[in-house]
Amino acid sequence: MSLDTTPELLPSSRLSVRRGHRQLLAASVGNLAEWYDWLAYAFLSAYFADRIFPPNADPVVPALGSFAVFAVGFAARPIGGLLLGVLADRRGRRTAMAVTITLMGVGQLAMALLPTYEQIGMLSPVLLVLIRLAQGLSVGGESTVSAVFVVESAPVGRRGLYSSIGYVSGNLGQLLASGVAALLSWQLTSGQMHSWGWRLAFGLGAVACLAGLWIRHGTQETYLPGVQPAARSKPFDFLRGNPRESALVIGMTLGATVTFYTWTTFLPTYARLAVGFDPDAALAVSTIALVFFTMLQPLAGMLSDRVGRKPLLIVSGAGFTVLTVPLLGLLRDSFWSLLLISCAGMLLLTGYTAVSGAVMVELFPARVRTAGIGLPYAGTVAAFGGTAPYLATTLLDKGHADWFGWYVSGLALISTLVYAGMRETKGAKIM
Repeated sequence: MSLDTTPELLPSSRLSVRRGHRQLLAASVGNLAEWYDWLAYAFLSAYFADRIFPPNADPVVPALGSFAVFAVGFAARPIGGLLLGVLADRRGRRTAMAVTITLMGVGQLAMALLPTYEQIGMLSPVLLVLIRLAQGLSVGGESTVSAVFVVESAPVGRRGLYSSIGYVSGNLGQLLASGVAALLSWQLTSGQMHSWGWRLAFGLGAVACLAGLWIRHGTQETYLPGVQPAARSKPFDFLRGNPRESALVIGMTLGATVTFYTWTTFLPTYARLAVGFDPDAALAVSTIALVFFTMLQPLAGMLSDRVGRKPLLIVSGAGFTVLTVPLLGLLRDSFWSLLLISCAGMLLLTGYTAVSGAVMVELFPARVRTAGIGLPYAGTVAAFGGTAPYLATTLLDKGHADWFGWYVSGLALISTLVYAGMRETKGAKIM
């Protein structure tokens, strides 16, 4: 399938509602497939770790190895944000989106076919690292490129709504990954899951990526860069021409990424470690809260198209600044306690997630937009969001569980000050 982006450019102000829906579907399907693939690794690592890593008497060792490789993929995201962002600014958004989903699809197929340690020895974990690096590059680019593409495709007055769909599709990908893992473990025996069952989930991911690539092939390009070399974006042009906007992306993301990974990923583990919460009940709470979080996104996006982006951002940041410590302090070994805390955090978090994509797009000129968002955003997520669970676990182990809440509040305060000092972007021209 060709990756060439040669269709006539249609400015977003002239995109019909029907065309906008097609653009939205293309970005959403790809984003769902990307996040399904990214998170399937985490859900299935318990089944394949002992097949890929050297056998060891201590079962914790393969698990640690699989998590270390997961972290390697996380570290690759800023590089993907930069490289694929530059590609999107030089060759168009559609080309970059085709590359991201192709990378992820090839990675998923490679996971499904990955030989075990018993078959090829140490080459097996080495191949796993290479696969995760490719997928990390893909996810680092996908989150930014698809967000830019969607907002540039939005009809006039609906950029906030379209921006919010990014987290809807990402959350659906996470729910699908957990659902497929649960279904496979329910239908297959433990021996079958460890032997070959985990491969089925990655094979499904490869098929989903192929479908996403086909849908994206029929989309309308939203930005065609100039054909003259002087008009083309160069790596780090955004730092020379838009350093303030790059700093704003970091400031916006700083507190939000810590709260996001705390509430969407780590809270069940935190509840288990802090108050002995039952893991199965915690998983049920997380699923309910994630569905609630997903339903909130378009509502908040539409609200931002009416009242602006800043009010939602400020409410989110100020809410976490003031309420993080009290909310974590309310944690008890109770289903309803954890559900209340989870949903309260999701409600506050929506003020950021529903509008952040639109705000970042509205900050940058088109020629450096994707790279200008990609590197600062992915780098901040890797540095602060990716380390939040590890830091929380360490503080719990040292007997300083309350320190983590103050850490989150402090970062949320920094982001809140950034939100308060930003200009309102709702009416900005983006092309």
